[in-house]
Amino acid sequence: MHLYEDLIAINRSPKLIEATINRKDRVLNAQNKRRGVAARRGDGTLGEIIPGETPLTDSGYVVARGPIATVEIGIEVKVLAKAMIKQIDRVINDLKNQVVQFKRGGGRPICIAVIGINQAESTVGYEGDRAFPTTGKQGFLHPFQEAVEAERRLRAAAAPEFDEFLILRFKATNAPPYPFEWVSYDETRLDYAAALSRISARYQQWF
Repeated sequence: MHLYEDLIAINRSPKLIEATINRKDRVLNAQNKRRGVAARRGDGTLGEIIPGETPLTDSGYVVARGPIATVEIGIEVKVLAKAMIKQIDRVINDLKNQVVQFKRGGGRPICIAVIGINQAESTVGYEGDRAFPTTGKQGFLHPFQEAVEAERRLRAAAAPEFDEFLILRFKATNAPPYPFEWVSYDETRLDYAAALSRISARYQQWF
């Protein structure tokens, strides 16, 4: 939701402003489903509202939501916190498959991946009440020991399928008092703002 709000806030695509704010015939789909199209849902889709439906606007937000007939922008989010290499093939396959799902039913959607990668010196996983802290040994590597290789594999195998592939590097231990920080706030801010600008330019060109 916030990425779409930010696309409006930077005001770089008159077509997106006209469609979402003035006409309100492009909306965020809360259920991430298209009527009549069998496809796995993404994490956030924007498209043409079904004719006859009334767009709903939540307090504090400018982009309305409602049921959609098409996908013009599709977003898939993944967060890698620990045991990254163990699950990297599944994550890559999920990402690549989601692009196929966004494109089902025709059209040329802007496909976006947002990937969080933990680089903390240690973290904790949980299964029920059992805690599994990383140890730095094989099979229980700390996040910072896997992060670079995980990012390399994602960029090589999954990024080419997307129009925008945004990596968010963070540090989180998942243990009290649950600290969180960006690896570099300034780089994260610049990467995100640049991605918003490119997405806006594509919308202006494609739609």
